[in-house]
Amino acid sequence: MAHLLGAERLHLEFPTRTVFDEVTLGLDEGDRIGIVGRNGDGKSTLLKLLAGRLEPDAGRVTVRRGVRIGMLDQTDTVDPDATVAEAVVGGIDEHVWAGDPKVRDVIAGLLGDVPWDGRVGDLSGGQRRRVGLAALLVGDWDVLFLDEPTNHLDVEGIAWLARHLRERWSRSDGALVVVTHDRWFLDEVCTGTWEVHDGIVEPFEGGYAAYVLQRVERDRMAAASEAKRQNLMRKELAWLRRGAPARTSKPKFRIDAANQLIEDVPPVRDRVELSRLAVARLGKDVVDLLDAGVDYPAPGGGTRTVLRDVEWRIAPGERTGILGVNGAGKSTLLGLVTGAVSPTHGRVKRGTTVRIATLSQELAELAEWADERVSAVVAAQRTSYTIGSGSKAVELTPGQLLERLGFTNQQLATPVRDLSGGQKRRLQLLLILLTEPNVLILDEPTNDLDTDMLAAIEDLLDSWPGTLLVVSHDRYLLERVTDQQFAIVDAKLRHLPGGVDQYLELRAAQQRGGGAGSGAASGAARVAASGTDASPGPAAASAALALSGAERRTAEKELASVERRIEKLQQQIAAARDGFAELDQSDYERLNAEMAKVTAAEQEVAELEERWFELTEQLG
Repeated sequence: MAHLLGAERLHLEFPTRTVFDEVTLGLDEGDRIGIVGRNGDGKSTLLKLLAGRLEPDAGRVTVRRGVRIGMLDQTDTVDPDATVAEAVVGGIDEHVWAGDPKVRDVIAGLLGDVPWDGRVGDLSGGQRRRVGLAALLVGDWDVLFLDEPTNHLDVEGIAWLARHLRERWSRSDGALVVVTHDRWFLDEVCTGTWEVHDGIVEPFEGGYAAYVLQRVERDRMAAASEAKRQNLMRKELAWLRRGAPARTSKPKFRIDAANQLIEDVPPVRDRVELSRLAVARLGKDVVDLLDAGVDYPAPGGGTRTVLRDVEWRIAPGERTGILGVNGAGKSTLLGLVTGAVSPTHGRVKRGTTVRIATLSQELAELAEWADERVSAVVAAQRTSYTIGSGSKAVELTPGQLLERLGFTNQQLATPVRDLSGGQKRRLQLLLILLTEPNVLILDEPTNDLDTDMLAAIEDLLDSWPGTLLVVSHDRYLLERVTDQQFAIVDAKLRHLPGGVDQYLELRAAQQRGGGAGSGAASGAARVAASGTDASPGPAAASAALALSGAERRTAEKELASVERRIEKLQQQIAAARDGFAELDQSDYERLNAEMAKVTAAEQEVAELEERWFELTEQLG
């Protein structure tokens, strides 16, 4: 494979720290690289160095003659006075660019809800970001550098972008380097991973999943090496302590040997740990939406139905993900659950013990604490906190609690306004959990979090015993922390036994059957959800009509039985997972036996969901 560009011994310092030291990298044709690492470790800086946007203090970046480089950074670089058409295709006549299938695909995939002749400055921030991405992708590039390209894209948009980047070049042509926290996207697109940490860039083969496996193996080997080193150090220390107390000199070669044992020890990484916090008792009744609907006044008069005929009984310990296009009604649905929105039709019933907390996108919980130190914010809630229960209960000070969530001593004295986006998100989540809610709603919780922090938050949510509702475009997160998914389609809440894949198939079918949209490219754009027809197709309708009365009753009875069995199994699985914390972690046989039971139950649920889907298709 031909070499495209390379970086040799890059060194870069900021006033307070060294970002990179002696970094050497190469990019060849066919490379698809994902960059991961903690926030602030230099992922975006590395992209700018490789793209020539930033000069290193030492070292150099070399680019093969004639290589065309395109870059999407996190700043808004689109001219606000230009129209969308001018920003994306410039002054090219419509009959010219409309004849290019790549251009049509980009416009349809990214700008379906954007007015083609509208002014860029009048668009929302997310729309401007998508215009900038579209303007980049319609060009011809040998190398693409993308910094957080999935921001402001919904699940469909992310799936489209992954497909576009996979098909943009042949397997041995072009090169891609992308920074994103979307782990599903990394797995779909990337064949290699660069981890940025501690001033170096460490390469791994494969996408995110392969990177995690290799990193675990690397850490295991490092732990074994550390155990040997510690044993040697103990021997050296014992030798150095031998002899009379007044003796101060030792053979120099022994001192040198002891120093060599510790000279290559890397600094300790941030470790994020937060064991189970107290949760208010939750009864059998949580929140029931009974034939609920919401209408809003329409701009031209009359009303617009956002939700209708919603029947949702939220169970204790339920873990549900909510999908839907922007504007479909996800926030309205959450408003019904929290009480912020009153139903126009039907009713909402809440249990008397329910305590709901929402992790919002706006970080509103931190506004009043902007000038306070981080430690003072937590100390203002209580002077001490209890983690765990029973014999495992541990009492922590506010500072100790923050340290468990990855805050360093230096950061504890930092004003909230000076924290990074990821640090603010961590503090926001901690403050919410300290109110001891038993129903937690996460509204796009992945904003500003790196992949390590996302994994830590997911680990925390695994042990959180309350009811969890998640709205997110991060497919990996949804599939990781929730047990089931629902989608809002045509103002109705629909269960998705097939998960995100079923949702994408449903949306694709809508677009095929719903006609042209009203956004960019005069009909090339995706169809908005509110303008589609979700009635059953001819095959489903004929299947339903083909059932006799007795067959229909039998199918309905089996469907009800399957739903009850699925619900029972999911409760058993949730109870078994909660029980893992109480088991003796050294009793491997017991742990394996319990895990085998959970795996068997999950397999049965998957089979039942397939049957449920078949029955619903038969019944129309």
